[in-house]
Amino acid sequence: MTEQTNQAPTLEELIETITELTAYRKRLYDDVVGLGQKLRLSQKKIDTTIKEHPELIRIDAILTQLKLQRDTQES
Repeated sequence: MTEQTNQAPTLEELIETITELTAYRKRLYDDVVGLGQKLRLSQKKIDTTIKEHPELIRIDAILTQLKLQRDTQES
């Protein structure tokens, strides 16, 4: 069994995670928009889908938390 420690992530780890999660969010966003356009949905419907997409909402919340953590460590 591996023992896990509850150490705070380093600034470098936070920045790397934010970068990777931001890239994933962009890919997911682009996929949702692309699928909406393929289905010939109106832009309003695509925008509503983006705004209500559970995974995008979750990613945005996590990114906000990570950025706050990063800003706290930088100061």
